[in-house]
Amino acid sequence: MTDTIQLPNQAFPTTTGEINLTEVPTEWLIVYFYPKDSTPGCTTQAVGFSCLKDQFDALNTSIFGVSRDSVKAHQNFTEKQALTINLISDKEEVLCNHFDVIKQKNMYGKQVMGIERSTFIFHQGKLVKEYRKVKAAGHAEQVLADLKALQA
Repeated sequence: MTDTIQLPNQAFPTTTGEINLTEVPTEWLIVYFYPKDSTPGCTTQAVGFSCLKDQFDALNTSIFGVSRDSVKAHQNFTEKQALTINLISDKEEVLCNHFDVIKQKNMYGKQVMGIERSTFIFHQGKLVKEYRKVKAAGHAEQVLADLKALQA
């Protein structure tokens, strides 16, 4: 059990309008960070959460994916992949910095700063579980299983 990260009380642009994560109506909240829309791992992860959305809904849980892509890029990604989850555009890296997910990465031999795939589960606004250095394949299923265990 950890409560090091609080949800920031501010609005962020999403594929369906603005959202303030402190005002999400569900009891549980999943915020996951991913590097870039329409890339293989990020697509696997977003489709994974979308396919399980009904099960998350049944557990009174909202899911938001976050990257530095624009709302327009998110909307294109959502349409192309038929995503059912909401995506937050964090172009100014406010959420990324708040959750400390911008890390130095090695891309094609160059050192770059990018988003480290990470997921956070909140219960009534309190952080209860976090995942760092996530592997995309199977991650949504793992989060769902852990959420069920947390609610048991």
